[in-house]
Parts: sequence; C-alpha cells; structure tokens
Amino acid sequence: MSDRRRTEAKTGIAGLDEILCGGFTRRHVFLLEGAPGTGKTTIALQFLLEGAALGERCLYITLSETEEELRGTAASHNLELDEKIEIFELVPPESLLNADQQQSLLYSSDLELGETTKMIFGSFERLRPSRVVIDSLSEIRLLAQSSLRYRRQILALKHFFAKSGATVLLLDDMTSDALDKTVHSVVHGVIHLEQLAPEYGSERRRLRIMKYRGRSFRGGFHDFVIHTGGVRVFPRLRALEHKAEFSRGMLGSGVAKLDGLLGGGIERGSSTLLIGPAGTGKSLFALQFVDAAVNRGERAAVFVFDEELGLLFARTKSMGFDFERMRDEGKIHIEQLDASEVSPGEFAQRVRDRVADFDAKTVVIDSINGYQAAMPEENALILHMHELLQFLNRQGAATFLTVAQHGLVGDMKSPIDVTYLSDTVILLRYFEAFGRVRRAVSVIKKRTGRHEETIREFSISERGLMVGEPLSAFQGVLRGVPTFAGDGHSLLSDSNEDREHS
Repeated sequence: MSDRRRTEAKTGIAGLDEILCGGFTRRHVFLLEGAPGTGKTTIALQFLLEGAALGERCLYITLSETEEELRGTAASHNLELDEKIEIFELVPPESLLNADQQQSLLYSSDLELGETTKMIFGSFERLRPSRVVIDSLSEIRLLAQSSLRYRRQILALKHFFAKSGATVLLLDDMTSDALDKTVHSVVHGVIHLEQLAPEYGSERRRLRIMKYRGRSFRGGFHDFVIHTGGVRVFPRLRALEHKAEFSRGMLGSGVAKLDGLLGGGIERGSSTLLIGPAGTGKSLFALQFVDAAVNRGERAAVFVFDEELGLLFARTKSMGFDFERMRDEGKIHIEQLDASEVSPGEFAQRVRDRVADFDAKTVVIDSINGYQAAMPEENALILHMHELLQFLNRQGAATFLTVAQHGLVGDMKSPIDVTYLSDTVILLRYFEAFGRVRRAVSVIKKRTGRHEETIREFSISERGLMVGEPLSAFQGVLRGVPTFAGDGHSLLSDSNEDREHS
C-alpha cells in the first residue's frame, strides 16, 4: 500500500476529496452534519463503498434507519453494497421494550445509553473494520440527556476507535439540538451540509469544511448535487490554481468590417462582453466567432440559458450557420441550461469540463441574465464570474458573454454591471433614421489593443451579419434618436425596398 493510501481514506467522491486535499486522515474520527435530506447517508455509503473497493472491511452502524431502508437508499442510486460492508442495525434490548421489566429506581436512559455503547463496541470488535459509519448522533444525544454526559460518551467513542486504528464518520442530523457544538471540539474534522430552498426551482445543496486539524483544505461553500449514482461535489473555482501555456494572437470573426472595428479581432485568452437591448443580435455576434473558430479547425462550447435549442438551430441555419451539424460532427458543444435547476458551482464545473475534456477554445455564455437567475445574490455573482473568466483566460479560451439591457432606445439599464470584468465590451444599439429602426455597433473598451472609435451600422439577414461604414453623418446614435448631419448614403441598403432621400 502506498504512503498516500496509508495516510488518507478517500471518500470516493472526486470533488469532496479535492476539497479535503486527498480525503480523511486515517485513524481519526470525523463529523458529517446536516439537516435531514442534505445527503449524509449517501455520502457515508459512498465512503464505505470506496473502502470496500480497496479491499477494506467496512461497518455501518445505524441507530435511526433500518437495514432495509439503507439498502433501499443504496439501490436508488444504483449502488450495490459489497459483502465487505456490514450493516449493524442497533435496536434497544428487548428488556427495555417490555414495560414489566423496566427499572423503577434508575432512569431507563442510563441503561439504554450503556447498552447502546456496549452494542456499538461489540459490533466493532466482531468485525474489526477499517472504516466505520455511526448514524446518527442525535439518538445518543437524546439518551445522554445532558451536554456533559454526551461529551463524555463521544470522548469514549473517540478513544476506543483511536486505539483500533479505524477511520470513523459520525453522522448528525441536528434534529435534537442544532446549536450543540459539543462534538466539534472532539472530532478531527467537521463537514457541514446545507439545503437551500429558493423561491422557485429545485432545492440547492452546498457544503463547507468547518474544521480539519493539521491539514489544509479548501474553505468556503461548495455546491453539490444528489443524483442517480450518488453525490457529486463541485469545488469552488479558484482561477489562480489553473494556468495553461498558450500563444496569444488575434482571432478574427470572419466579417472583415467587424474585425476592423475591433482593431483586428479578439485576442486569444480574453473575454468579450456583448451588451444591448433584447433583439439587437448579441447572440449572433457571439455565434459569428464560434463559426470562425470551427472554420479555423478549433472547437467551441456554447451555453444557452435563454433560448430553446431547436429555435436557435432553425434561425441561425437560415443565416448560413449549421450549428446542429457542427454539434453532431463533434466540432461544437452546445447545451441549454435551466436557470432554476443548475447552481453556479455546477455551471462553472460544466464549463471547466468542456475546456478540459472537449478542448474548447471559444466559450459562449448566453446570457448573464439567465446566469443571474440561477443565483440572485449579485455580489456573489460578480465573484463567481470573476473566477470563471480568469480561469478561461488562463486556459487560452476566447470567452463571449451577452447581457440584455432593459429598454429598447434611449436610457438603458443593465441588471448587473460586469463591464469591468471583461477585456472587450461591444455595445449594440437600436436607432431611428429615415422612418426605420436600425442597429448600430461600437467598441467602447478593449484592454488588449487599439480599436476603432467609430459607430457602425449593421444588419441581420439571410446572408448573416453585415457591418457597414462608420455613421459619420449622424450625431446621438447611441441615444436612439440621432440628429442627421449629412446624407444617408453611408447607411446599409435595404434589399427589400428602394429608399429615396431628399
């Protein structure tokens, strides 16, 4: 057995082992606490199954659930309990259930606590396992009746298991006294689980390592989900831990005048924000860069919050982009996300996986409005976006974000300001000229080089994206109702109607 396996007992949950910097230190007692439904039993079963896979004997001591219930929980996750995992269902002695034989001079809890402890020690001595789970401490706390007796009981369990060399996981459902932190000071480490109920959508779960003696660990909250197969944890992203070598260079869009507006294109390893009112073409601008990436022989990943994929494929195909075929050929990864079902941590992990496993060099997030709906706390959203963009930049990916502003013309309001996080900001606007609603594009920020300071008209047709000449004859285009100061020959022609300007 390697030194690593001798000193650490992996949980079998990749994300959790990463947060714990390897797993549980062997020969110690750990506490896994959380309200009912947070996933304690599932994590405990995966912990024992990992030990069984390594050839270790494992013991699950249950004071609150029956063996049948535990096996049913495992079966619901397609987990098959190995014969090396023994389930000991601890039930009160028959004499304590018989009213005629109950003691009258001693509290029955005194006898029950002693019998319970004796049965726990006896089941361990019989099997001598390497990993032990005790579920749950709430039953022992109720039997102890006082904080002092409860603490002494936990210390007795700790010293007994310390001499045996087993790695022990204590479960606490926090139903008897959620404020009692007696066990925290006794055990070697504490993992706290939480379940949050948003106003709309499915519940959200997260965990935090509250204590781990003598070991570094990844602090803060980490999202996790319970799905068929068990628990999956999404470690909080820290961009500083991820750095890849890549060659910087300009990436074109395939539209010459757009590249000219951008000073040659977008730099690899940078982020671009496309901001404007609904319907101006933000998604199309981002997808133009996706098409250009595929034409260069690179892969791209597109994450869509706001649009149904069938509609997206249909409308872009009419413009000359066959993204459905690109997806089927493995050139792009595109998925639709439900903001009410996905947590920010899970979303960040999906992006990371596509960059690592799919080798995506262009990433589109459409839109931040939908992403915000997944996490309404604005301050936390900014921090999440900062880490995600820094990670993508360090991986050499070109990232495109879209934000829909409130309003159509005139004064625009953004639901959240992420302009300072992006390296390049492309502003899209509607404006009125000669009785028609038109679209304008300008670059208002670019950290990685020079860019045009002009405002250009653009149009969207069956030929795709077309960018015109600078609108030098107009003043106030970005306000929506410009002042005409020349002729209209610089405007894009309308293919459907002839226009005359007097």
